[in-house]
Amino acid sequence: MEYHKEYISSRFLKLTYPTLKKHKPAVVSSAAPREETDLRPLPPGWRSYTSPEGLRYYVNSCSKETTWRRPSLSAEVPQRPLARQSSSPYANGCHSSPRTSLTEAADVALRRPTMSKQPPGSVSPARRQIREVKETKITINCVTFPLPGGSPEQQLLKPNEWSYCDYFWTDKKDPQGTTSVAGFEVLLQKQLKGKQMQKEMSEFIHERIKIEEEYAKNLSKLSLSPLAAQDEGTLGEAWTQLKKSLHDEAEVHLKFSNKLHSEVEKPLLTFRCDNFKKDLKKYDHHIADLRKQLASRYASVEKSRRALADRQKDLEVKTQQLEIKISNKTEEDIKKARRKSTQAGDDLMRCVDLYNQTQCKWFEEMVTTSMELEKLEVERIEWIQQHLRQYTTLRHETDMFNQSTVEPVDKLLQNVDPGRDRELWVKENNTGEVRPVDMDI
Repeated sequence: MEYHKEYISSRFLKLTYPTLKKHKPAVVSSAAPREETDLRPLPPGWRSYTSPEGLRYYVNSCSKETTWRRPSLSAEVPQRPLARQSSSPYANGCHSSPRTSLTEAADVALRRPTMSKQPPGSVSPARRQIREVKETKITINCVTFPLPGGSPEQQLLKPNEWSYCDYFWTDKKDPQGTTSVAGFEVLLQKQLKGKQMQKEMSEFIHERIKIEEEYAKNLSKLSLSPLAAQDEGTLGEAWTQLKKSLHDEAEVHLKFSNKLHSEVEKPLLTFRCDNFKKDLKKYDHHIADLRKQLASRYASVEKSRRALADRQKDLEVKTQQLEIKISNKTEEDIKKARRKSTQAGDDLMRCVDLYNQTQCKWFEEMVTTSMELEKLEVERIEWIQQHLRQYTTLRHETDMFNQSTVEPVDKLLQNVDPGRDRELWVKENNTGEVRPVDMDI
């Protein structure tokens, strides 16, 4: 299956689904970070990170302070602090320094964010990502696609053809709309239907062969008929040749039936034997398993997002309690909530990575297998076309041979001479030469 590689270049493979206006599949990861254009060095102890929205922020690894504004070398106290820090990229919507441990993060004084601009952690990343998926992506069978206008349009995998690999990603409902069939299952049914049509064509040719054999048998039997066998002269010769032509024509039709069997019926019947159905079942099971795995990974991502949202909400509640009343118990609760939030963020990242890997595998297998089925369909049609052409060739040859059997009859019929026949008959059957005479009165 090497022929599909020209269409498959990376995880972001080009794909068009008709309702999506030629957009490729998307992954459920966060927004790509924006590159920092200011290349000036940061003051000692400061590091820059990017929020899921693509906004740049800065963290002081010593004081644990955060700010939206890029600190200068003369800066002592950063302005517009962020809400809080965590060791998970998804715990509060921002990346923390790998050197910052959970213990260090627990000792950081939490600050109330300013109202002029929301910090990255003010909204749950799970809620923010869910909103992002709803706004920019559409999901078909657990595969994410950009919405129209969400990304530049691109070409189909095979833009100049109505190719299988572009139009069977969603499910197809029956006319009543009660049940639906997976797009890949539609392709498999096409192959099975083609196999059935091929079998029925072979049966049709078989019936044609039976007619030819019966016709040849009857012609041969008729050629031996004694009817009018006693006719004489040139007409008798033509009649004898006509009966012989029936025997010759019977031989022509018998040969035609034998060639139909060996050159048309048998190839149609044996093309793609029972192993073909087994191969289709393997395709079906493989794609079905991948689809189930993709659905499971997708469900895990959604579950992890909800879990992270719950952990974030719990952390926010405990943070508000700390701002109201500081106690050792509240601080311990915050440490515990932060650890759970960090773990939930790590779980979400792991689930997203697994989902993206499975989606990539599903996409490649769908493209590869659908194009393989397309190739098989082309081969089937070309094979049937080739042998039906052989049928017409044999049929034309039969007509030519049949014409040759009647040509001697035509020549003898042209030579039929009633006078000659009378002469020959008289010579063989006369009773003596007698001439009448006149009688005297």
